[in-house]
Amino acid sequence: MWSFFIFRFITGAGIGGEYAAINSAIDELIPARVRGRVDLIINGSYWIGAALGSLSTIWILNPQIFPVNRGWRIGFAVGAVLGLVVIFLRRFLPESPRWLILKGRTEEAEKIVKDIEDQVLTHSSSNVIPLDESQKIKVCPHLTSSFKRTLKIMMGKYRKRSILGLSLMTAQAFLYNAIFFTYALVLTQFYKIPAKSTGIYLLPFAVGNFMGPLVLGHFFDTIGRRKMICFTYGISGVLLALTGFLFEQGGLTAISQTISWSVVFFFASAAASSAYLTVSEIFPLETRGIAIALFFSLGTGVGGIVAPWLFGVLIGTGSRLAILCGYIFAGVLMLAAAAVEWVIGIEAAGKSLESLAPPFAEDVI
Repeated sequence: MWSFFIFRFITGAGIGGEYAAINSAIDELIPARVRGRVDLIINGSYWIGAALGSLSTIWILNPQIFPVNRGWRIGFAVGAVLGLVVIFLRRFLPESPRWLILKGRTEEAEKIVKDIEDQVLTHSSSNVIPLDESQKIKVCPHLTSSFKRTLKIMMGKYRKRSILGLSLMTAQAFLYNAIFFTYALVLTQFYKIPAKSTGIYLLPFAVGNFMGPLVLGHFFDTIGRRKMICFTYGISGVLLALTGFLFEQGGLTAISQTISWSVVFFFASAAASSAYLTVSEIFPLETRGIAIALFFSLGTGVGGIVAPWLFGVLIGTGSRLAILCGYIFAGVLMLAAAAVEWVIGIEAAGKSLESLAPPFAEDVI
């Protein structure tokens, strides 16, 4: 048991660090006009893995194929091998020119930008538009931010943005962890689905989660961040409460329950991905990575620890009414986050990162 906990802790640390790395990379390397949809789709691609994982349980958790004490270990081993592949894929991802400039590696940054511009000129009819003099900024190399300094900045100049980021992260983390990590418990306890068969019910759930960012991502760049974040958070909260009510009334089967959750998370997946998008866009270059990591940690700490524990207790009571109350609470959190976005949200669609949050040493030249 303890070795399991320790290694899962290490795995979680790696995954948490990857969220900060990949969201920074997306925002700093993708053109502003499509940054929203690309960020949402890449974050939503998590669910492709979840779908494949759920299908694999048909075999790896079948005691007639693998012994009970080996099947889940095989699944973990496959995940580890896929993780190792990322080490080699990293070679095809250029380093962020912004990060290189902060480290004083200006020549490397210039080369990467020139390579990108050459690819654009080679593969499209577009021309590289010279930068307007008024858009130039000064960045001080080596002026990076410590964790302490980042907290000071967030609680000072960027206090409202910090409240926004924490609200979005906490609400989506609570909603996801409340449903996802107790999914099998509901199926086994209330719908009498055998434990070894719960994985197959995760498949449509995963498909809904991936299709949400894929279908809705475009509108985060065209309609705008603020309206779409409010919509996806709000509709997710309302649909979850409605699903909870139908569950409490006994009006759902295992299949209709799964379909209902899939519809909820069609919108909730886009909402959750937009939370990562938001915190990676609205803080300065020097703090971007730390900001993503900080809000991911805080949001997951609140939603990822409290929600599974709370819903585990509620499911343990055997009371559908108690679980309904939990669903309503999660829905209210999503509606509250939508309200916060509506009041203090930042419209970032199509805007450069530096126009949203200038570097510490910004100075027009």
